[in-house]
Amino acid sequence: MADDAASAPPTAGLAAASISSPPSSDLEPPSTRTRIRTILDAGDSLAGQHVVVGGWVKTGRQQGKGDFAFLEVNDGSCQGNLQVMVDKEVYPLARLTHTGTSVLVEGLLQKPPVEAKQRIELKVKTVIEVGEVDAAAYPLPKTKLNLETLRDFVHLRARTNTIGAVARIRHQLAYATHTFFDKEDFLYIHTPIITTSDCEGAGEMFQVTALFSQAEKVEKELKENPAPSEADVEAAKLVVKGKGDAVAQLKAAKASKQEITAAVLELTKAKEIVLRLEERSKLKPGIPHKADGSIAFENDFFKRPAFLTVSGQLQVETYACALSNVYTFGPTFRAENSHTSRHLAEFWMVEPEIAYANLHDDMNCAERYVKYLCKWLLDHCREDMEFMVKHVDKTAIERLELVSSTPFERISYTKAVEILEGTGKKFENKVEWGIDLASEHERYLTEVIFKKPVIVYNYPKGIKAFYMRLNDDQKTVAAMDVLVPKVGELIGGSQREERLDVLKQRILDADLPLEPYEWYLDLRRFGSVKHSGFGLGFERMILFATGLDNIRDAIPFPRYPGRADL
Repeated sequence: MADDAASAPPTAGLAAASISSPPSSDLEPPSTRTRIRTILDAGDSLAGQHVVVGGWVKTGRQQGKGDFAFLEVNDGSCQGNLQVMVDKEVYPLARLTHTGTSVLVEGLLQKPPVEAKQRIELKVKTVIEVGEVDAAAYPLPKTKLNLETLRDFVHLRARTNTIGAVARIRHQLAYATHTFFDKEDFLYIHTPIITTSDCEGAGEMFQVTALFSQAEKVEKELKENPAPSEADVEAAKLVVKGKGDAVAQLKAAKASKQEITAAVLELTKAKEIVLRLEERSKLKPGIPHKADGSIAFENDFFKRPAFLTVSGQLQVETYACALSNVYTFGPTFRAENSHTSRHLAEFWMVEPEIAYANLHDDMNCAERYVKYLCKWLLDHCREDMEFMVKHVDKTAIERLELVSSTPFERISYTKAVEILEGTGKKFENKVEWGIDLASEHERYLTEVIFKKPVIVYNYPKGIKAFYMRLNDDQKTVAAMDVLVPKVGELIGGSQREERLDVLKQRILDADLPLEPYEWYLDLRRFGSVKHSGFGLGFERMILFATGLDNIRDAIPFPRYPGRADL
């Protein structure tokens, strides 16, 4: 029996221990709250059941000369509110009815009167918890606030119907993204936020540095304990000389080992003091600079310039060149001083990379992915999409249905320019071969010319990044953009340059140093493989789906010039 016990897996005891409950006096009992969405989906079939419900009061009103109150309560699980009825004997009604009040209540679900629009309501038996609100100070009134004003209350705006709907749509799009790539046998790779490579070569990157905090620390230290003077260092060196002479004299006099050891110890301590003084004498206030005036990044945390990433693409390519099909999905950053409704300083990108894939494969994957997202929202987010149709953009659902069911048009960049030039329309941005298509051009192609999504491919090399494969004409690269109604470019992608010599030259042509990209070049030196990929701007996908006009409302905590709240 002892042998059997010794051979039992150690997890067996842990599993047995994990199911034992702590004494009830130590902890509150676990919550048994029912989500409002569950109640509303079931309708009157739950009538007669006792439930605990928590949420925030959207509106509250006392009726029956103050004998009872009706509360419209929402917990964020869905667009709909649950009507909650509370008698004055249960709880002081004036403390419950203010908009924004949080309540946790227990009661009986019941069918309301026949004339009521609700299918189910909650008659409260017990008020468990209340988070009261100072109605005079609460910044979100019952009346509707515009989205621009709500950006000043980014910590509270998720309580509004519109931002709550956007949050649920965003969640579903993220879940659909992971589901799609999992079904397509892609691996999810976490790429770094801090990087020493500039993927786009645009130079609009946020620098990551500890030099400022280090400089403040040094300045504070020097104020409290000024750096030693040259005389202080020389005086310490004289002490070292004296201690050294003393050791020499003891040795010459054939002193005892104990005396010599003690003298050597004193000499060592004196030398350490000199080293510390010399080190501190080099401390200077401010950011350290080299002799040529440039910043001495070798004194920084990473010993070299580092930045917040503008893309995880280059890093995720390393895994594509080992594991075949991979993707990354995370935040990216760009220090572009833009105040337009289409730009953020922090935004999320979905970036798959596919080994042994050409541009055609890349376009096919991008089309499947966009269609999948649209169909997913139609199947899993209908209530919130109907809210968007009613309050934001009446064509939102039609747009999703169109994109999810229509083959995308595919035209070359050269053909796109010819079409735009042939329209005779006067655009704000001139159309000519060699320019990057502006949003107005992209939307004209999708909304007016083709009336469906368009994939434009083979762009001029001068307007695209260094890593895109150079075509045989030496003028264009194997790049593609997916254009959709409402937002224009939704996806940008390309076949990557797999030829070492060509990639080297493209890096140099972009006025970038080779050294930071040596690791990237190694992917071509050692087992190079044809591969392709693309990036989808997640917030742009949300704009496309919802019809919102400003990208700052498509992300929970928008960062843009002058604003980084919370």
